[in-house]
Amino acid sequence: MARTAPKVERLAEDGEELTDALAEVLSVAEEQGTVTWSDVSDDITSGEWGRLIESGLLIDADGEGFVVDDPEGVREALEDADAAPSDDDEDGGWSTWDKLAGLGTLGLFAGYSLTSVRDVIAGGFVDLFLGPLNDLLPFYVVILVLAVITGTTSTILQDNLMDMSGMGDHQEKMEDLKERRQAAKERDDQEALDRLEQEQMELMTDQMGMFKQQFRPMVWIMLVNIPLFLWIYWIVFGGGQIHDPTPPVITLPIFGEVEAWRNAVAGPIQAWILWYFLCSLSFTQIIRKALNVETTPTG
Repeated sequence: MARTAPKVERLAEDGEELTDALAEVLSVAEEQGTVTWSDVSDDITSGEWGRLIESGLLIDADGEGFVVDDPEGVREALEDADAAPSDDDEDGGWSTWDKLAGLGTLGLFAGYSLTSVRDVIAGGFVDLFLGPLNDLLPFYVVILVLAVITGTTSTILQDNLMDMSGMGDHQEKMEDLKERRQAAKERDDQEALDRLEQEQMELMTDQMGMFKQQFRPMVWIMLVNIPLFLWIYWIVFGGGQIHDPTPPVITLPIFGEVEAWRNAVAGPIQAWILWYFLCSLSFTQIIRKALNVETTPTG
């Protein structure tokens, strides 16, 4: 069952004693068909027995004892828990390269406000690669090509650096915790509520780690995309030459003809920004479908 592995993982997080207790109960249940407290009282504590029942892995067999819910799934999850390496990373999975990319991204942001930085990044480096493209194609096509490039890199980086299944597992744990809290309230079990409150605090800590994991691909995406966006800005505001017909006539969806790329077309939004985002949003969705990239949490 899909919910078995997260339940075993929570037991493993609470201590090796609980997974050992689960393994012992599983062994007896498979040998006898059912298991009772008296069958395992010499090997596990009453607290561990109660925790297994509370987890939903050990369920009542109509008064004939207890059985392990999804024994095959429990066995596989126990094997995975034994094989899993300990996670000593206190930085939410961020490597040294991720941190360096973050510092580089902060430096690139200076290009938006400092002309000298923008001239070095856009005019001195990026234009070496995009200048020939700009000489060959109309500027609206150049923006479209860059939107496809940024959409592709963003999709690939998200797919490789973001663990959507882990986020789905976390959501499943939160939902399961909610159900167990409700059950504990209904039977007025204060001891279980206290234990569940502690578990909720641990899950909230995990949630902060998940947030850091979600932000990790954004650092690399911005490291790639900001220089390209700065180059477009540099070209539009006179750093380079736009090789469009003179005078240029720009036709945008919905907004019609625009005389210059710097003209405002939707409030303060200028034509070049609007055209870039229309292309980027459209092609990013197409690329995600084509590459079958999932960007929402999955269990």
